[in-house]
Amino acid sequence: MGMAASQARFLGLTARKNNVEFEGQQINQQRTTLSNQSANYYNNLLGMAVPVPPSVDDYTKTVYTFEDGALTNQITAMMSQPDGNYTISYLRQWTDDFSVVSANTSIVNSNADKTVFKVGAVELREMSTRTDAQIEAMDKTQLDAFRGTDEYLKTLSDDQLKSLLKEENAYIELLKNKYGKDSEYMVRYIKNTTTGEYEPNFYKKTDLTGANYDDNGNSLSNINCYKIGSETKSEEVKALKGCRVEKDSSGRYINIKIPAYDANGNPDITKGITYALTTSTATDQAAYEDAMNQYEYEKYEYDQAIQEINAKIEIVQSQDKNLELRLKQLDTEQKAISTEIDAVSQVIQKNTESSFKTFG
Repeated sequence: MGMAASQARFLGLTARKNNVEFEGQQINQQRTTLSNQSANYYNNLLGMAVPVPPSVDDYTKTVYTFEDGALTNQITAMMSQPDGNYTISYLRQWTDDFSVVSANTSIVNSNADKTVFKVGAVELREMSTRTDAQIEAMDKTQLDAFRGTDEYLKTLSDDQLKSLLKEENAYIELLKNKYGKDSEYMVRYIKNTTTGEYEPNFYKKTDLTGANYDDNGNSLSNINCYKIGSETKSEEVKALKGCRVEKDSSGRYINIKIPAYDANGNPDITKGITYALTTSTATDQAAYEDAMNQYEYEKYEYDQAIQEINAKIEIVQSQDKNLELRLKQLDTEQKAISTEIDAVSQVIQKNTESSFKTFG
């Protein structure tokens, strides 16, 4: 190889080596950037709060109750006072066996002008608005006219019919207090196959007249019906002052004394009634289920975020692996270039020494 050719080759190899070194620097910078991205992703993972499922214990509380005859009372608040007494509030509950409750809905048949209504073969009767005094004044002729063709009413004596009409006055009052004072009501009596007694079923007249009926006069949907039954009722007694409580060795309340109160509501702690407290636990199931639903939603979001970050980390790792392979290729190429540069350098050195000897 001539001197000029060797020098040209040497320059070409040197330029290639510089390019390889520059590309290697660029790759290292890219790997540094990817490393920073990966570190950020991992920091995001570490900074994410892992959702924790709710504990049923957090929604369970100790409940204290006491009995007062037919009343069941549940303490809702108990606040200690500086004088050692307590101010308490409690929820009083009882069962009212003479209450209006919902009955099975039913299809009702109506005539064209919506003045006659039937359930099955029984015609509904508009409930009497007579006062008790007016009922007592009804003679036999009036009572017979009132019976009409009603099979149940025809089985009643005059006195029984008067008693029934007075009962209906009480029914109407209950119905209006619960479902609307401006409404009128209709009734039919159904024989209870177990007791053999006839029981009233009530219908709000506006529900009957406002319903939609088909061509045969049958209501297109079931119409609400009511009856007399048992219903749990409650009222809250608030902020009774001067109450005394007794605890056992574990700190659990076992007795409560509610004092007598004067006309102004002031407690007389020398008088009152002591009640034994019953302890139980109650779980707010609805609140617990809401918390569990929230947890499931947060867990879903957390899992999605984890999957997204892991996918990004995998992309970064794949890109870094490709760069690492390319860097190894460049390293191999650089070593080969260095070896060839050394060889060319030796050739140039020999040519130079030969030239000096020629002109020496």
